[in-house]
Amino acid sequence: MTAATTLPSVFLSHGSPLLPFEDIPARGFMAGLAKIWPRPGAILSVSAHWQLPAPTVSAAPAPETIHDFYGFPDELYRLRYPAPGAPALAHRVEALLRGVGLTCAVDPGRGLDHGAWNPLLLIYPAADIPVTQLSILSNGGPAAHLALGRALVPLRQEGVLVLASGGVVHSLRQFHVDRERPADWAVSFERWLAQAIESGDEAAMLDYRARPDGPLAHPTDDHILPLFVALGAGAGVKGRALHRGFAHGSLGMAAYAWE
Repeated sequence: MTAATTLPSVFLSHGSPLLPFEDIPARGFMAGLAKIWPRPGAILSVSAHWQLPAPTVSAAPAPETIHDFYGFPDELYRLRYPAPGAPALAHRVEALLRGVGLTCAVDPGRGLDHGAWNPLLLIYPAADIPVTQLSILSNGGPAAHLALGRALVPLRQEGVLVLASGGVVHSLRQFHVDRERPADWAVSFERWLAQAIESGDEAAMLDYRARPDGPLAHPTDDHILPLFVALGAGAGVKGRALHRGFAHGSLGMAAYAWE
């Protein structure tokens, strides 16, 4: 691809595993998302639901659909996302990370967890674009994931969509407490994060836990860490909000692109 058709780096909030069946604005937004940028040649997914001590990328030629949740209706477990894998992309990711002094392992068989296939089922329902997944770090914070994303910048000019998936607010402690009105601290954090992303304030984002509402919005880091990968892959540009809102009273459903 030429510079004129460089693909964005994107962060999506994937919400509940039931997203494909839910009648919520975020579902409709994702269903129309493929129309706003050129069709990618391949997709690199970075999900909150694959954490390892070191970066690992999947080279599975036909990734399985992993149902990494329990207690949901049978119809959810019947869903499959049979996209082809992207082994060549996996080895390109490995080379990019090693090229900046980061370690990277290659898993020959890892499939796609619901943080990856759940939104992809809505965005590219034909499942005909090769996709692979890169893990987040179980022992690395925001700065480490920002560095991980910066190593991936060249992919965006190579026809690859960097698609990170997590949640801008992810507190299951508040889940369904009030489905119509999110808690004040959740709204406050979501608004602050939107402003920081759109103004390009990396320093503030990296220190998000210093805010009183930071630990409330993210009792654990896992669902916000993919955002820092997308931020890093954005090559220093300011982010743009694609969608904002809440679901289930505690799940921030915002999405951002760095273009």
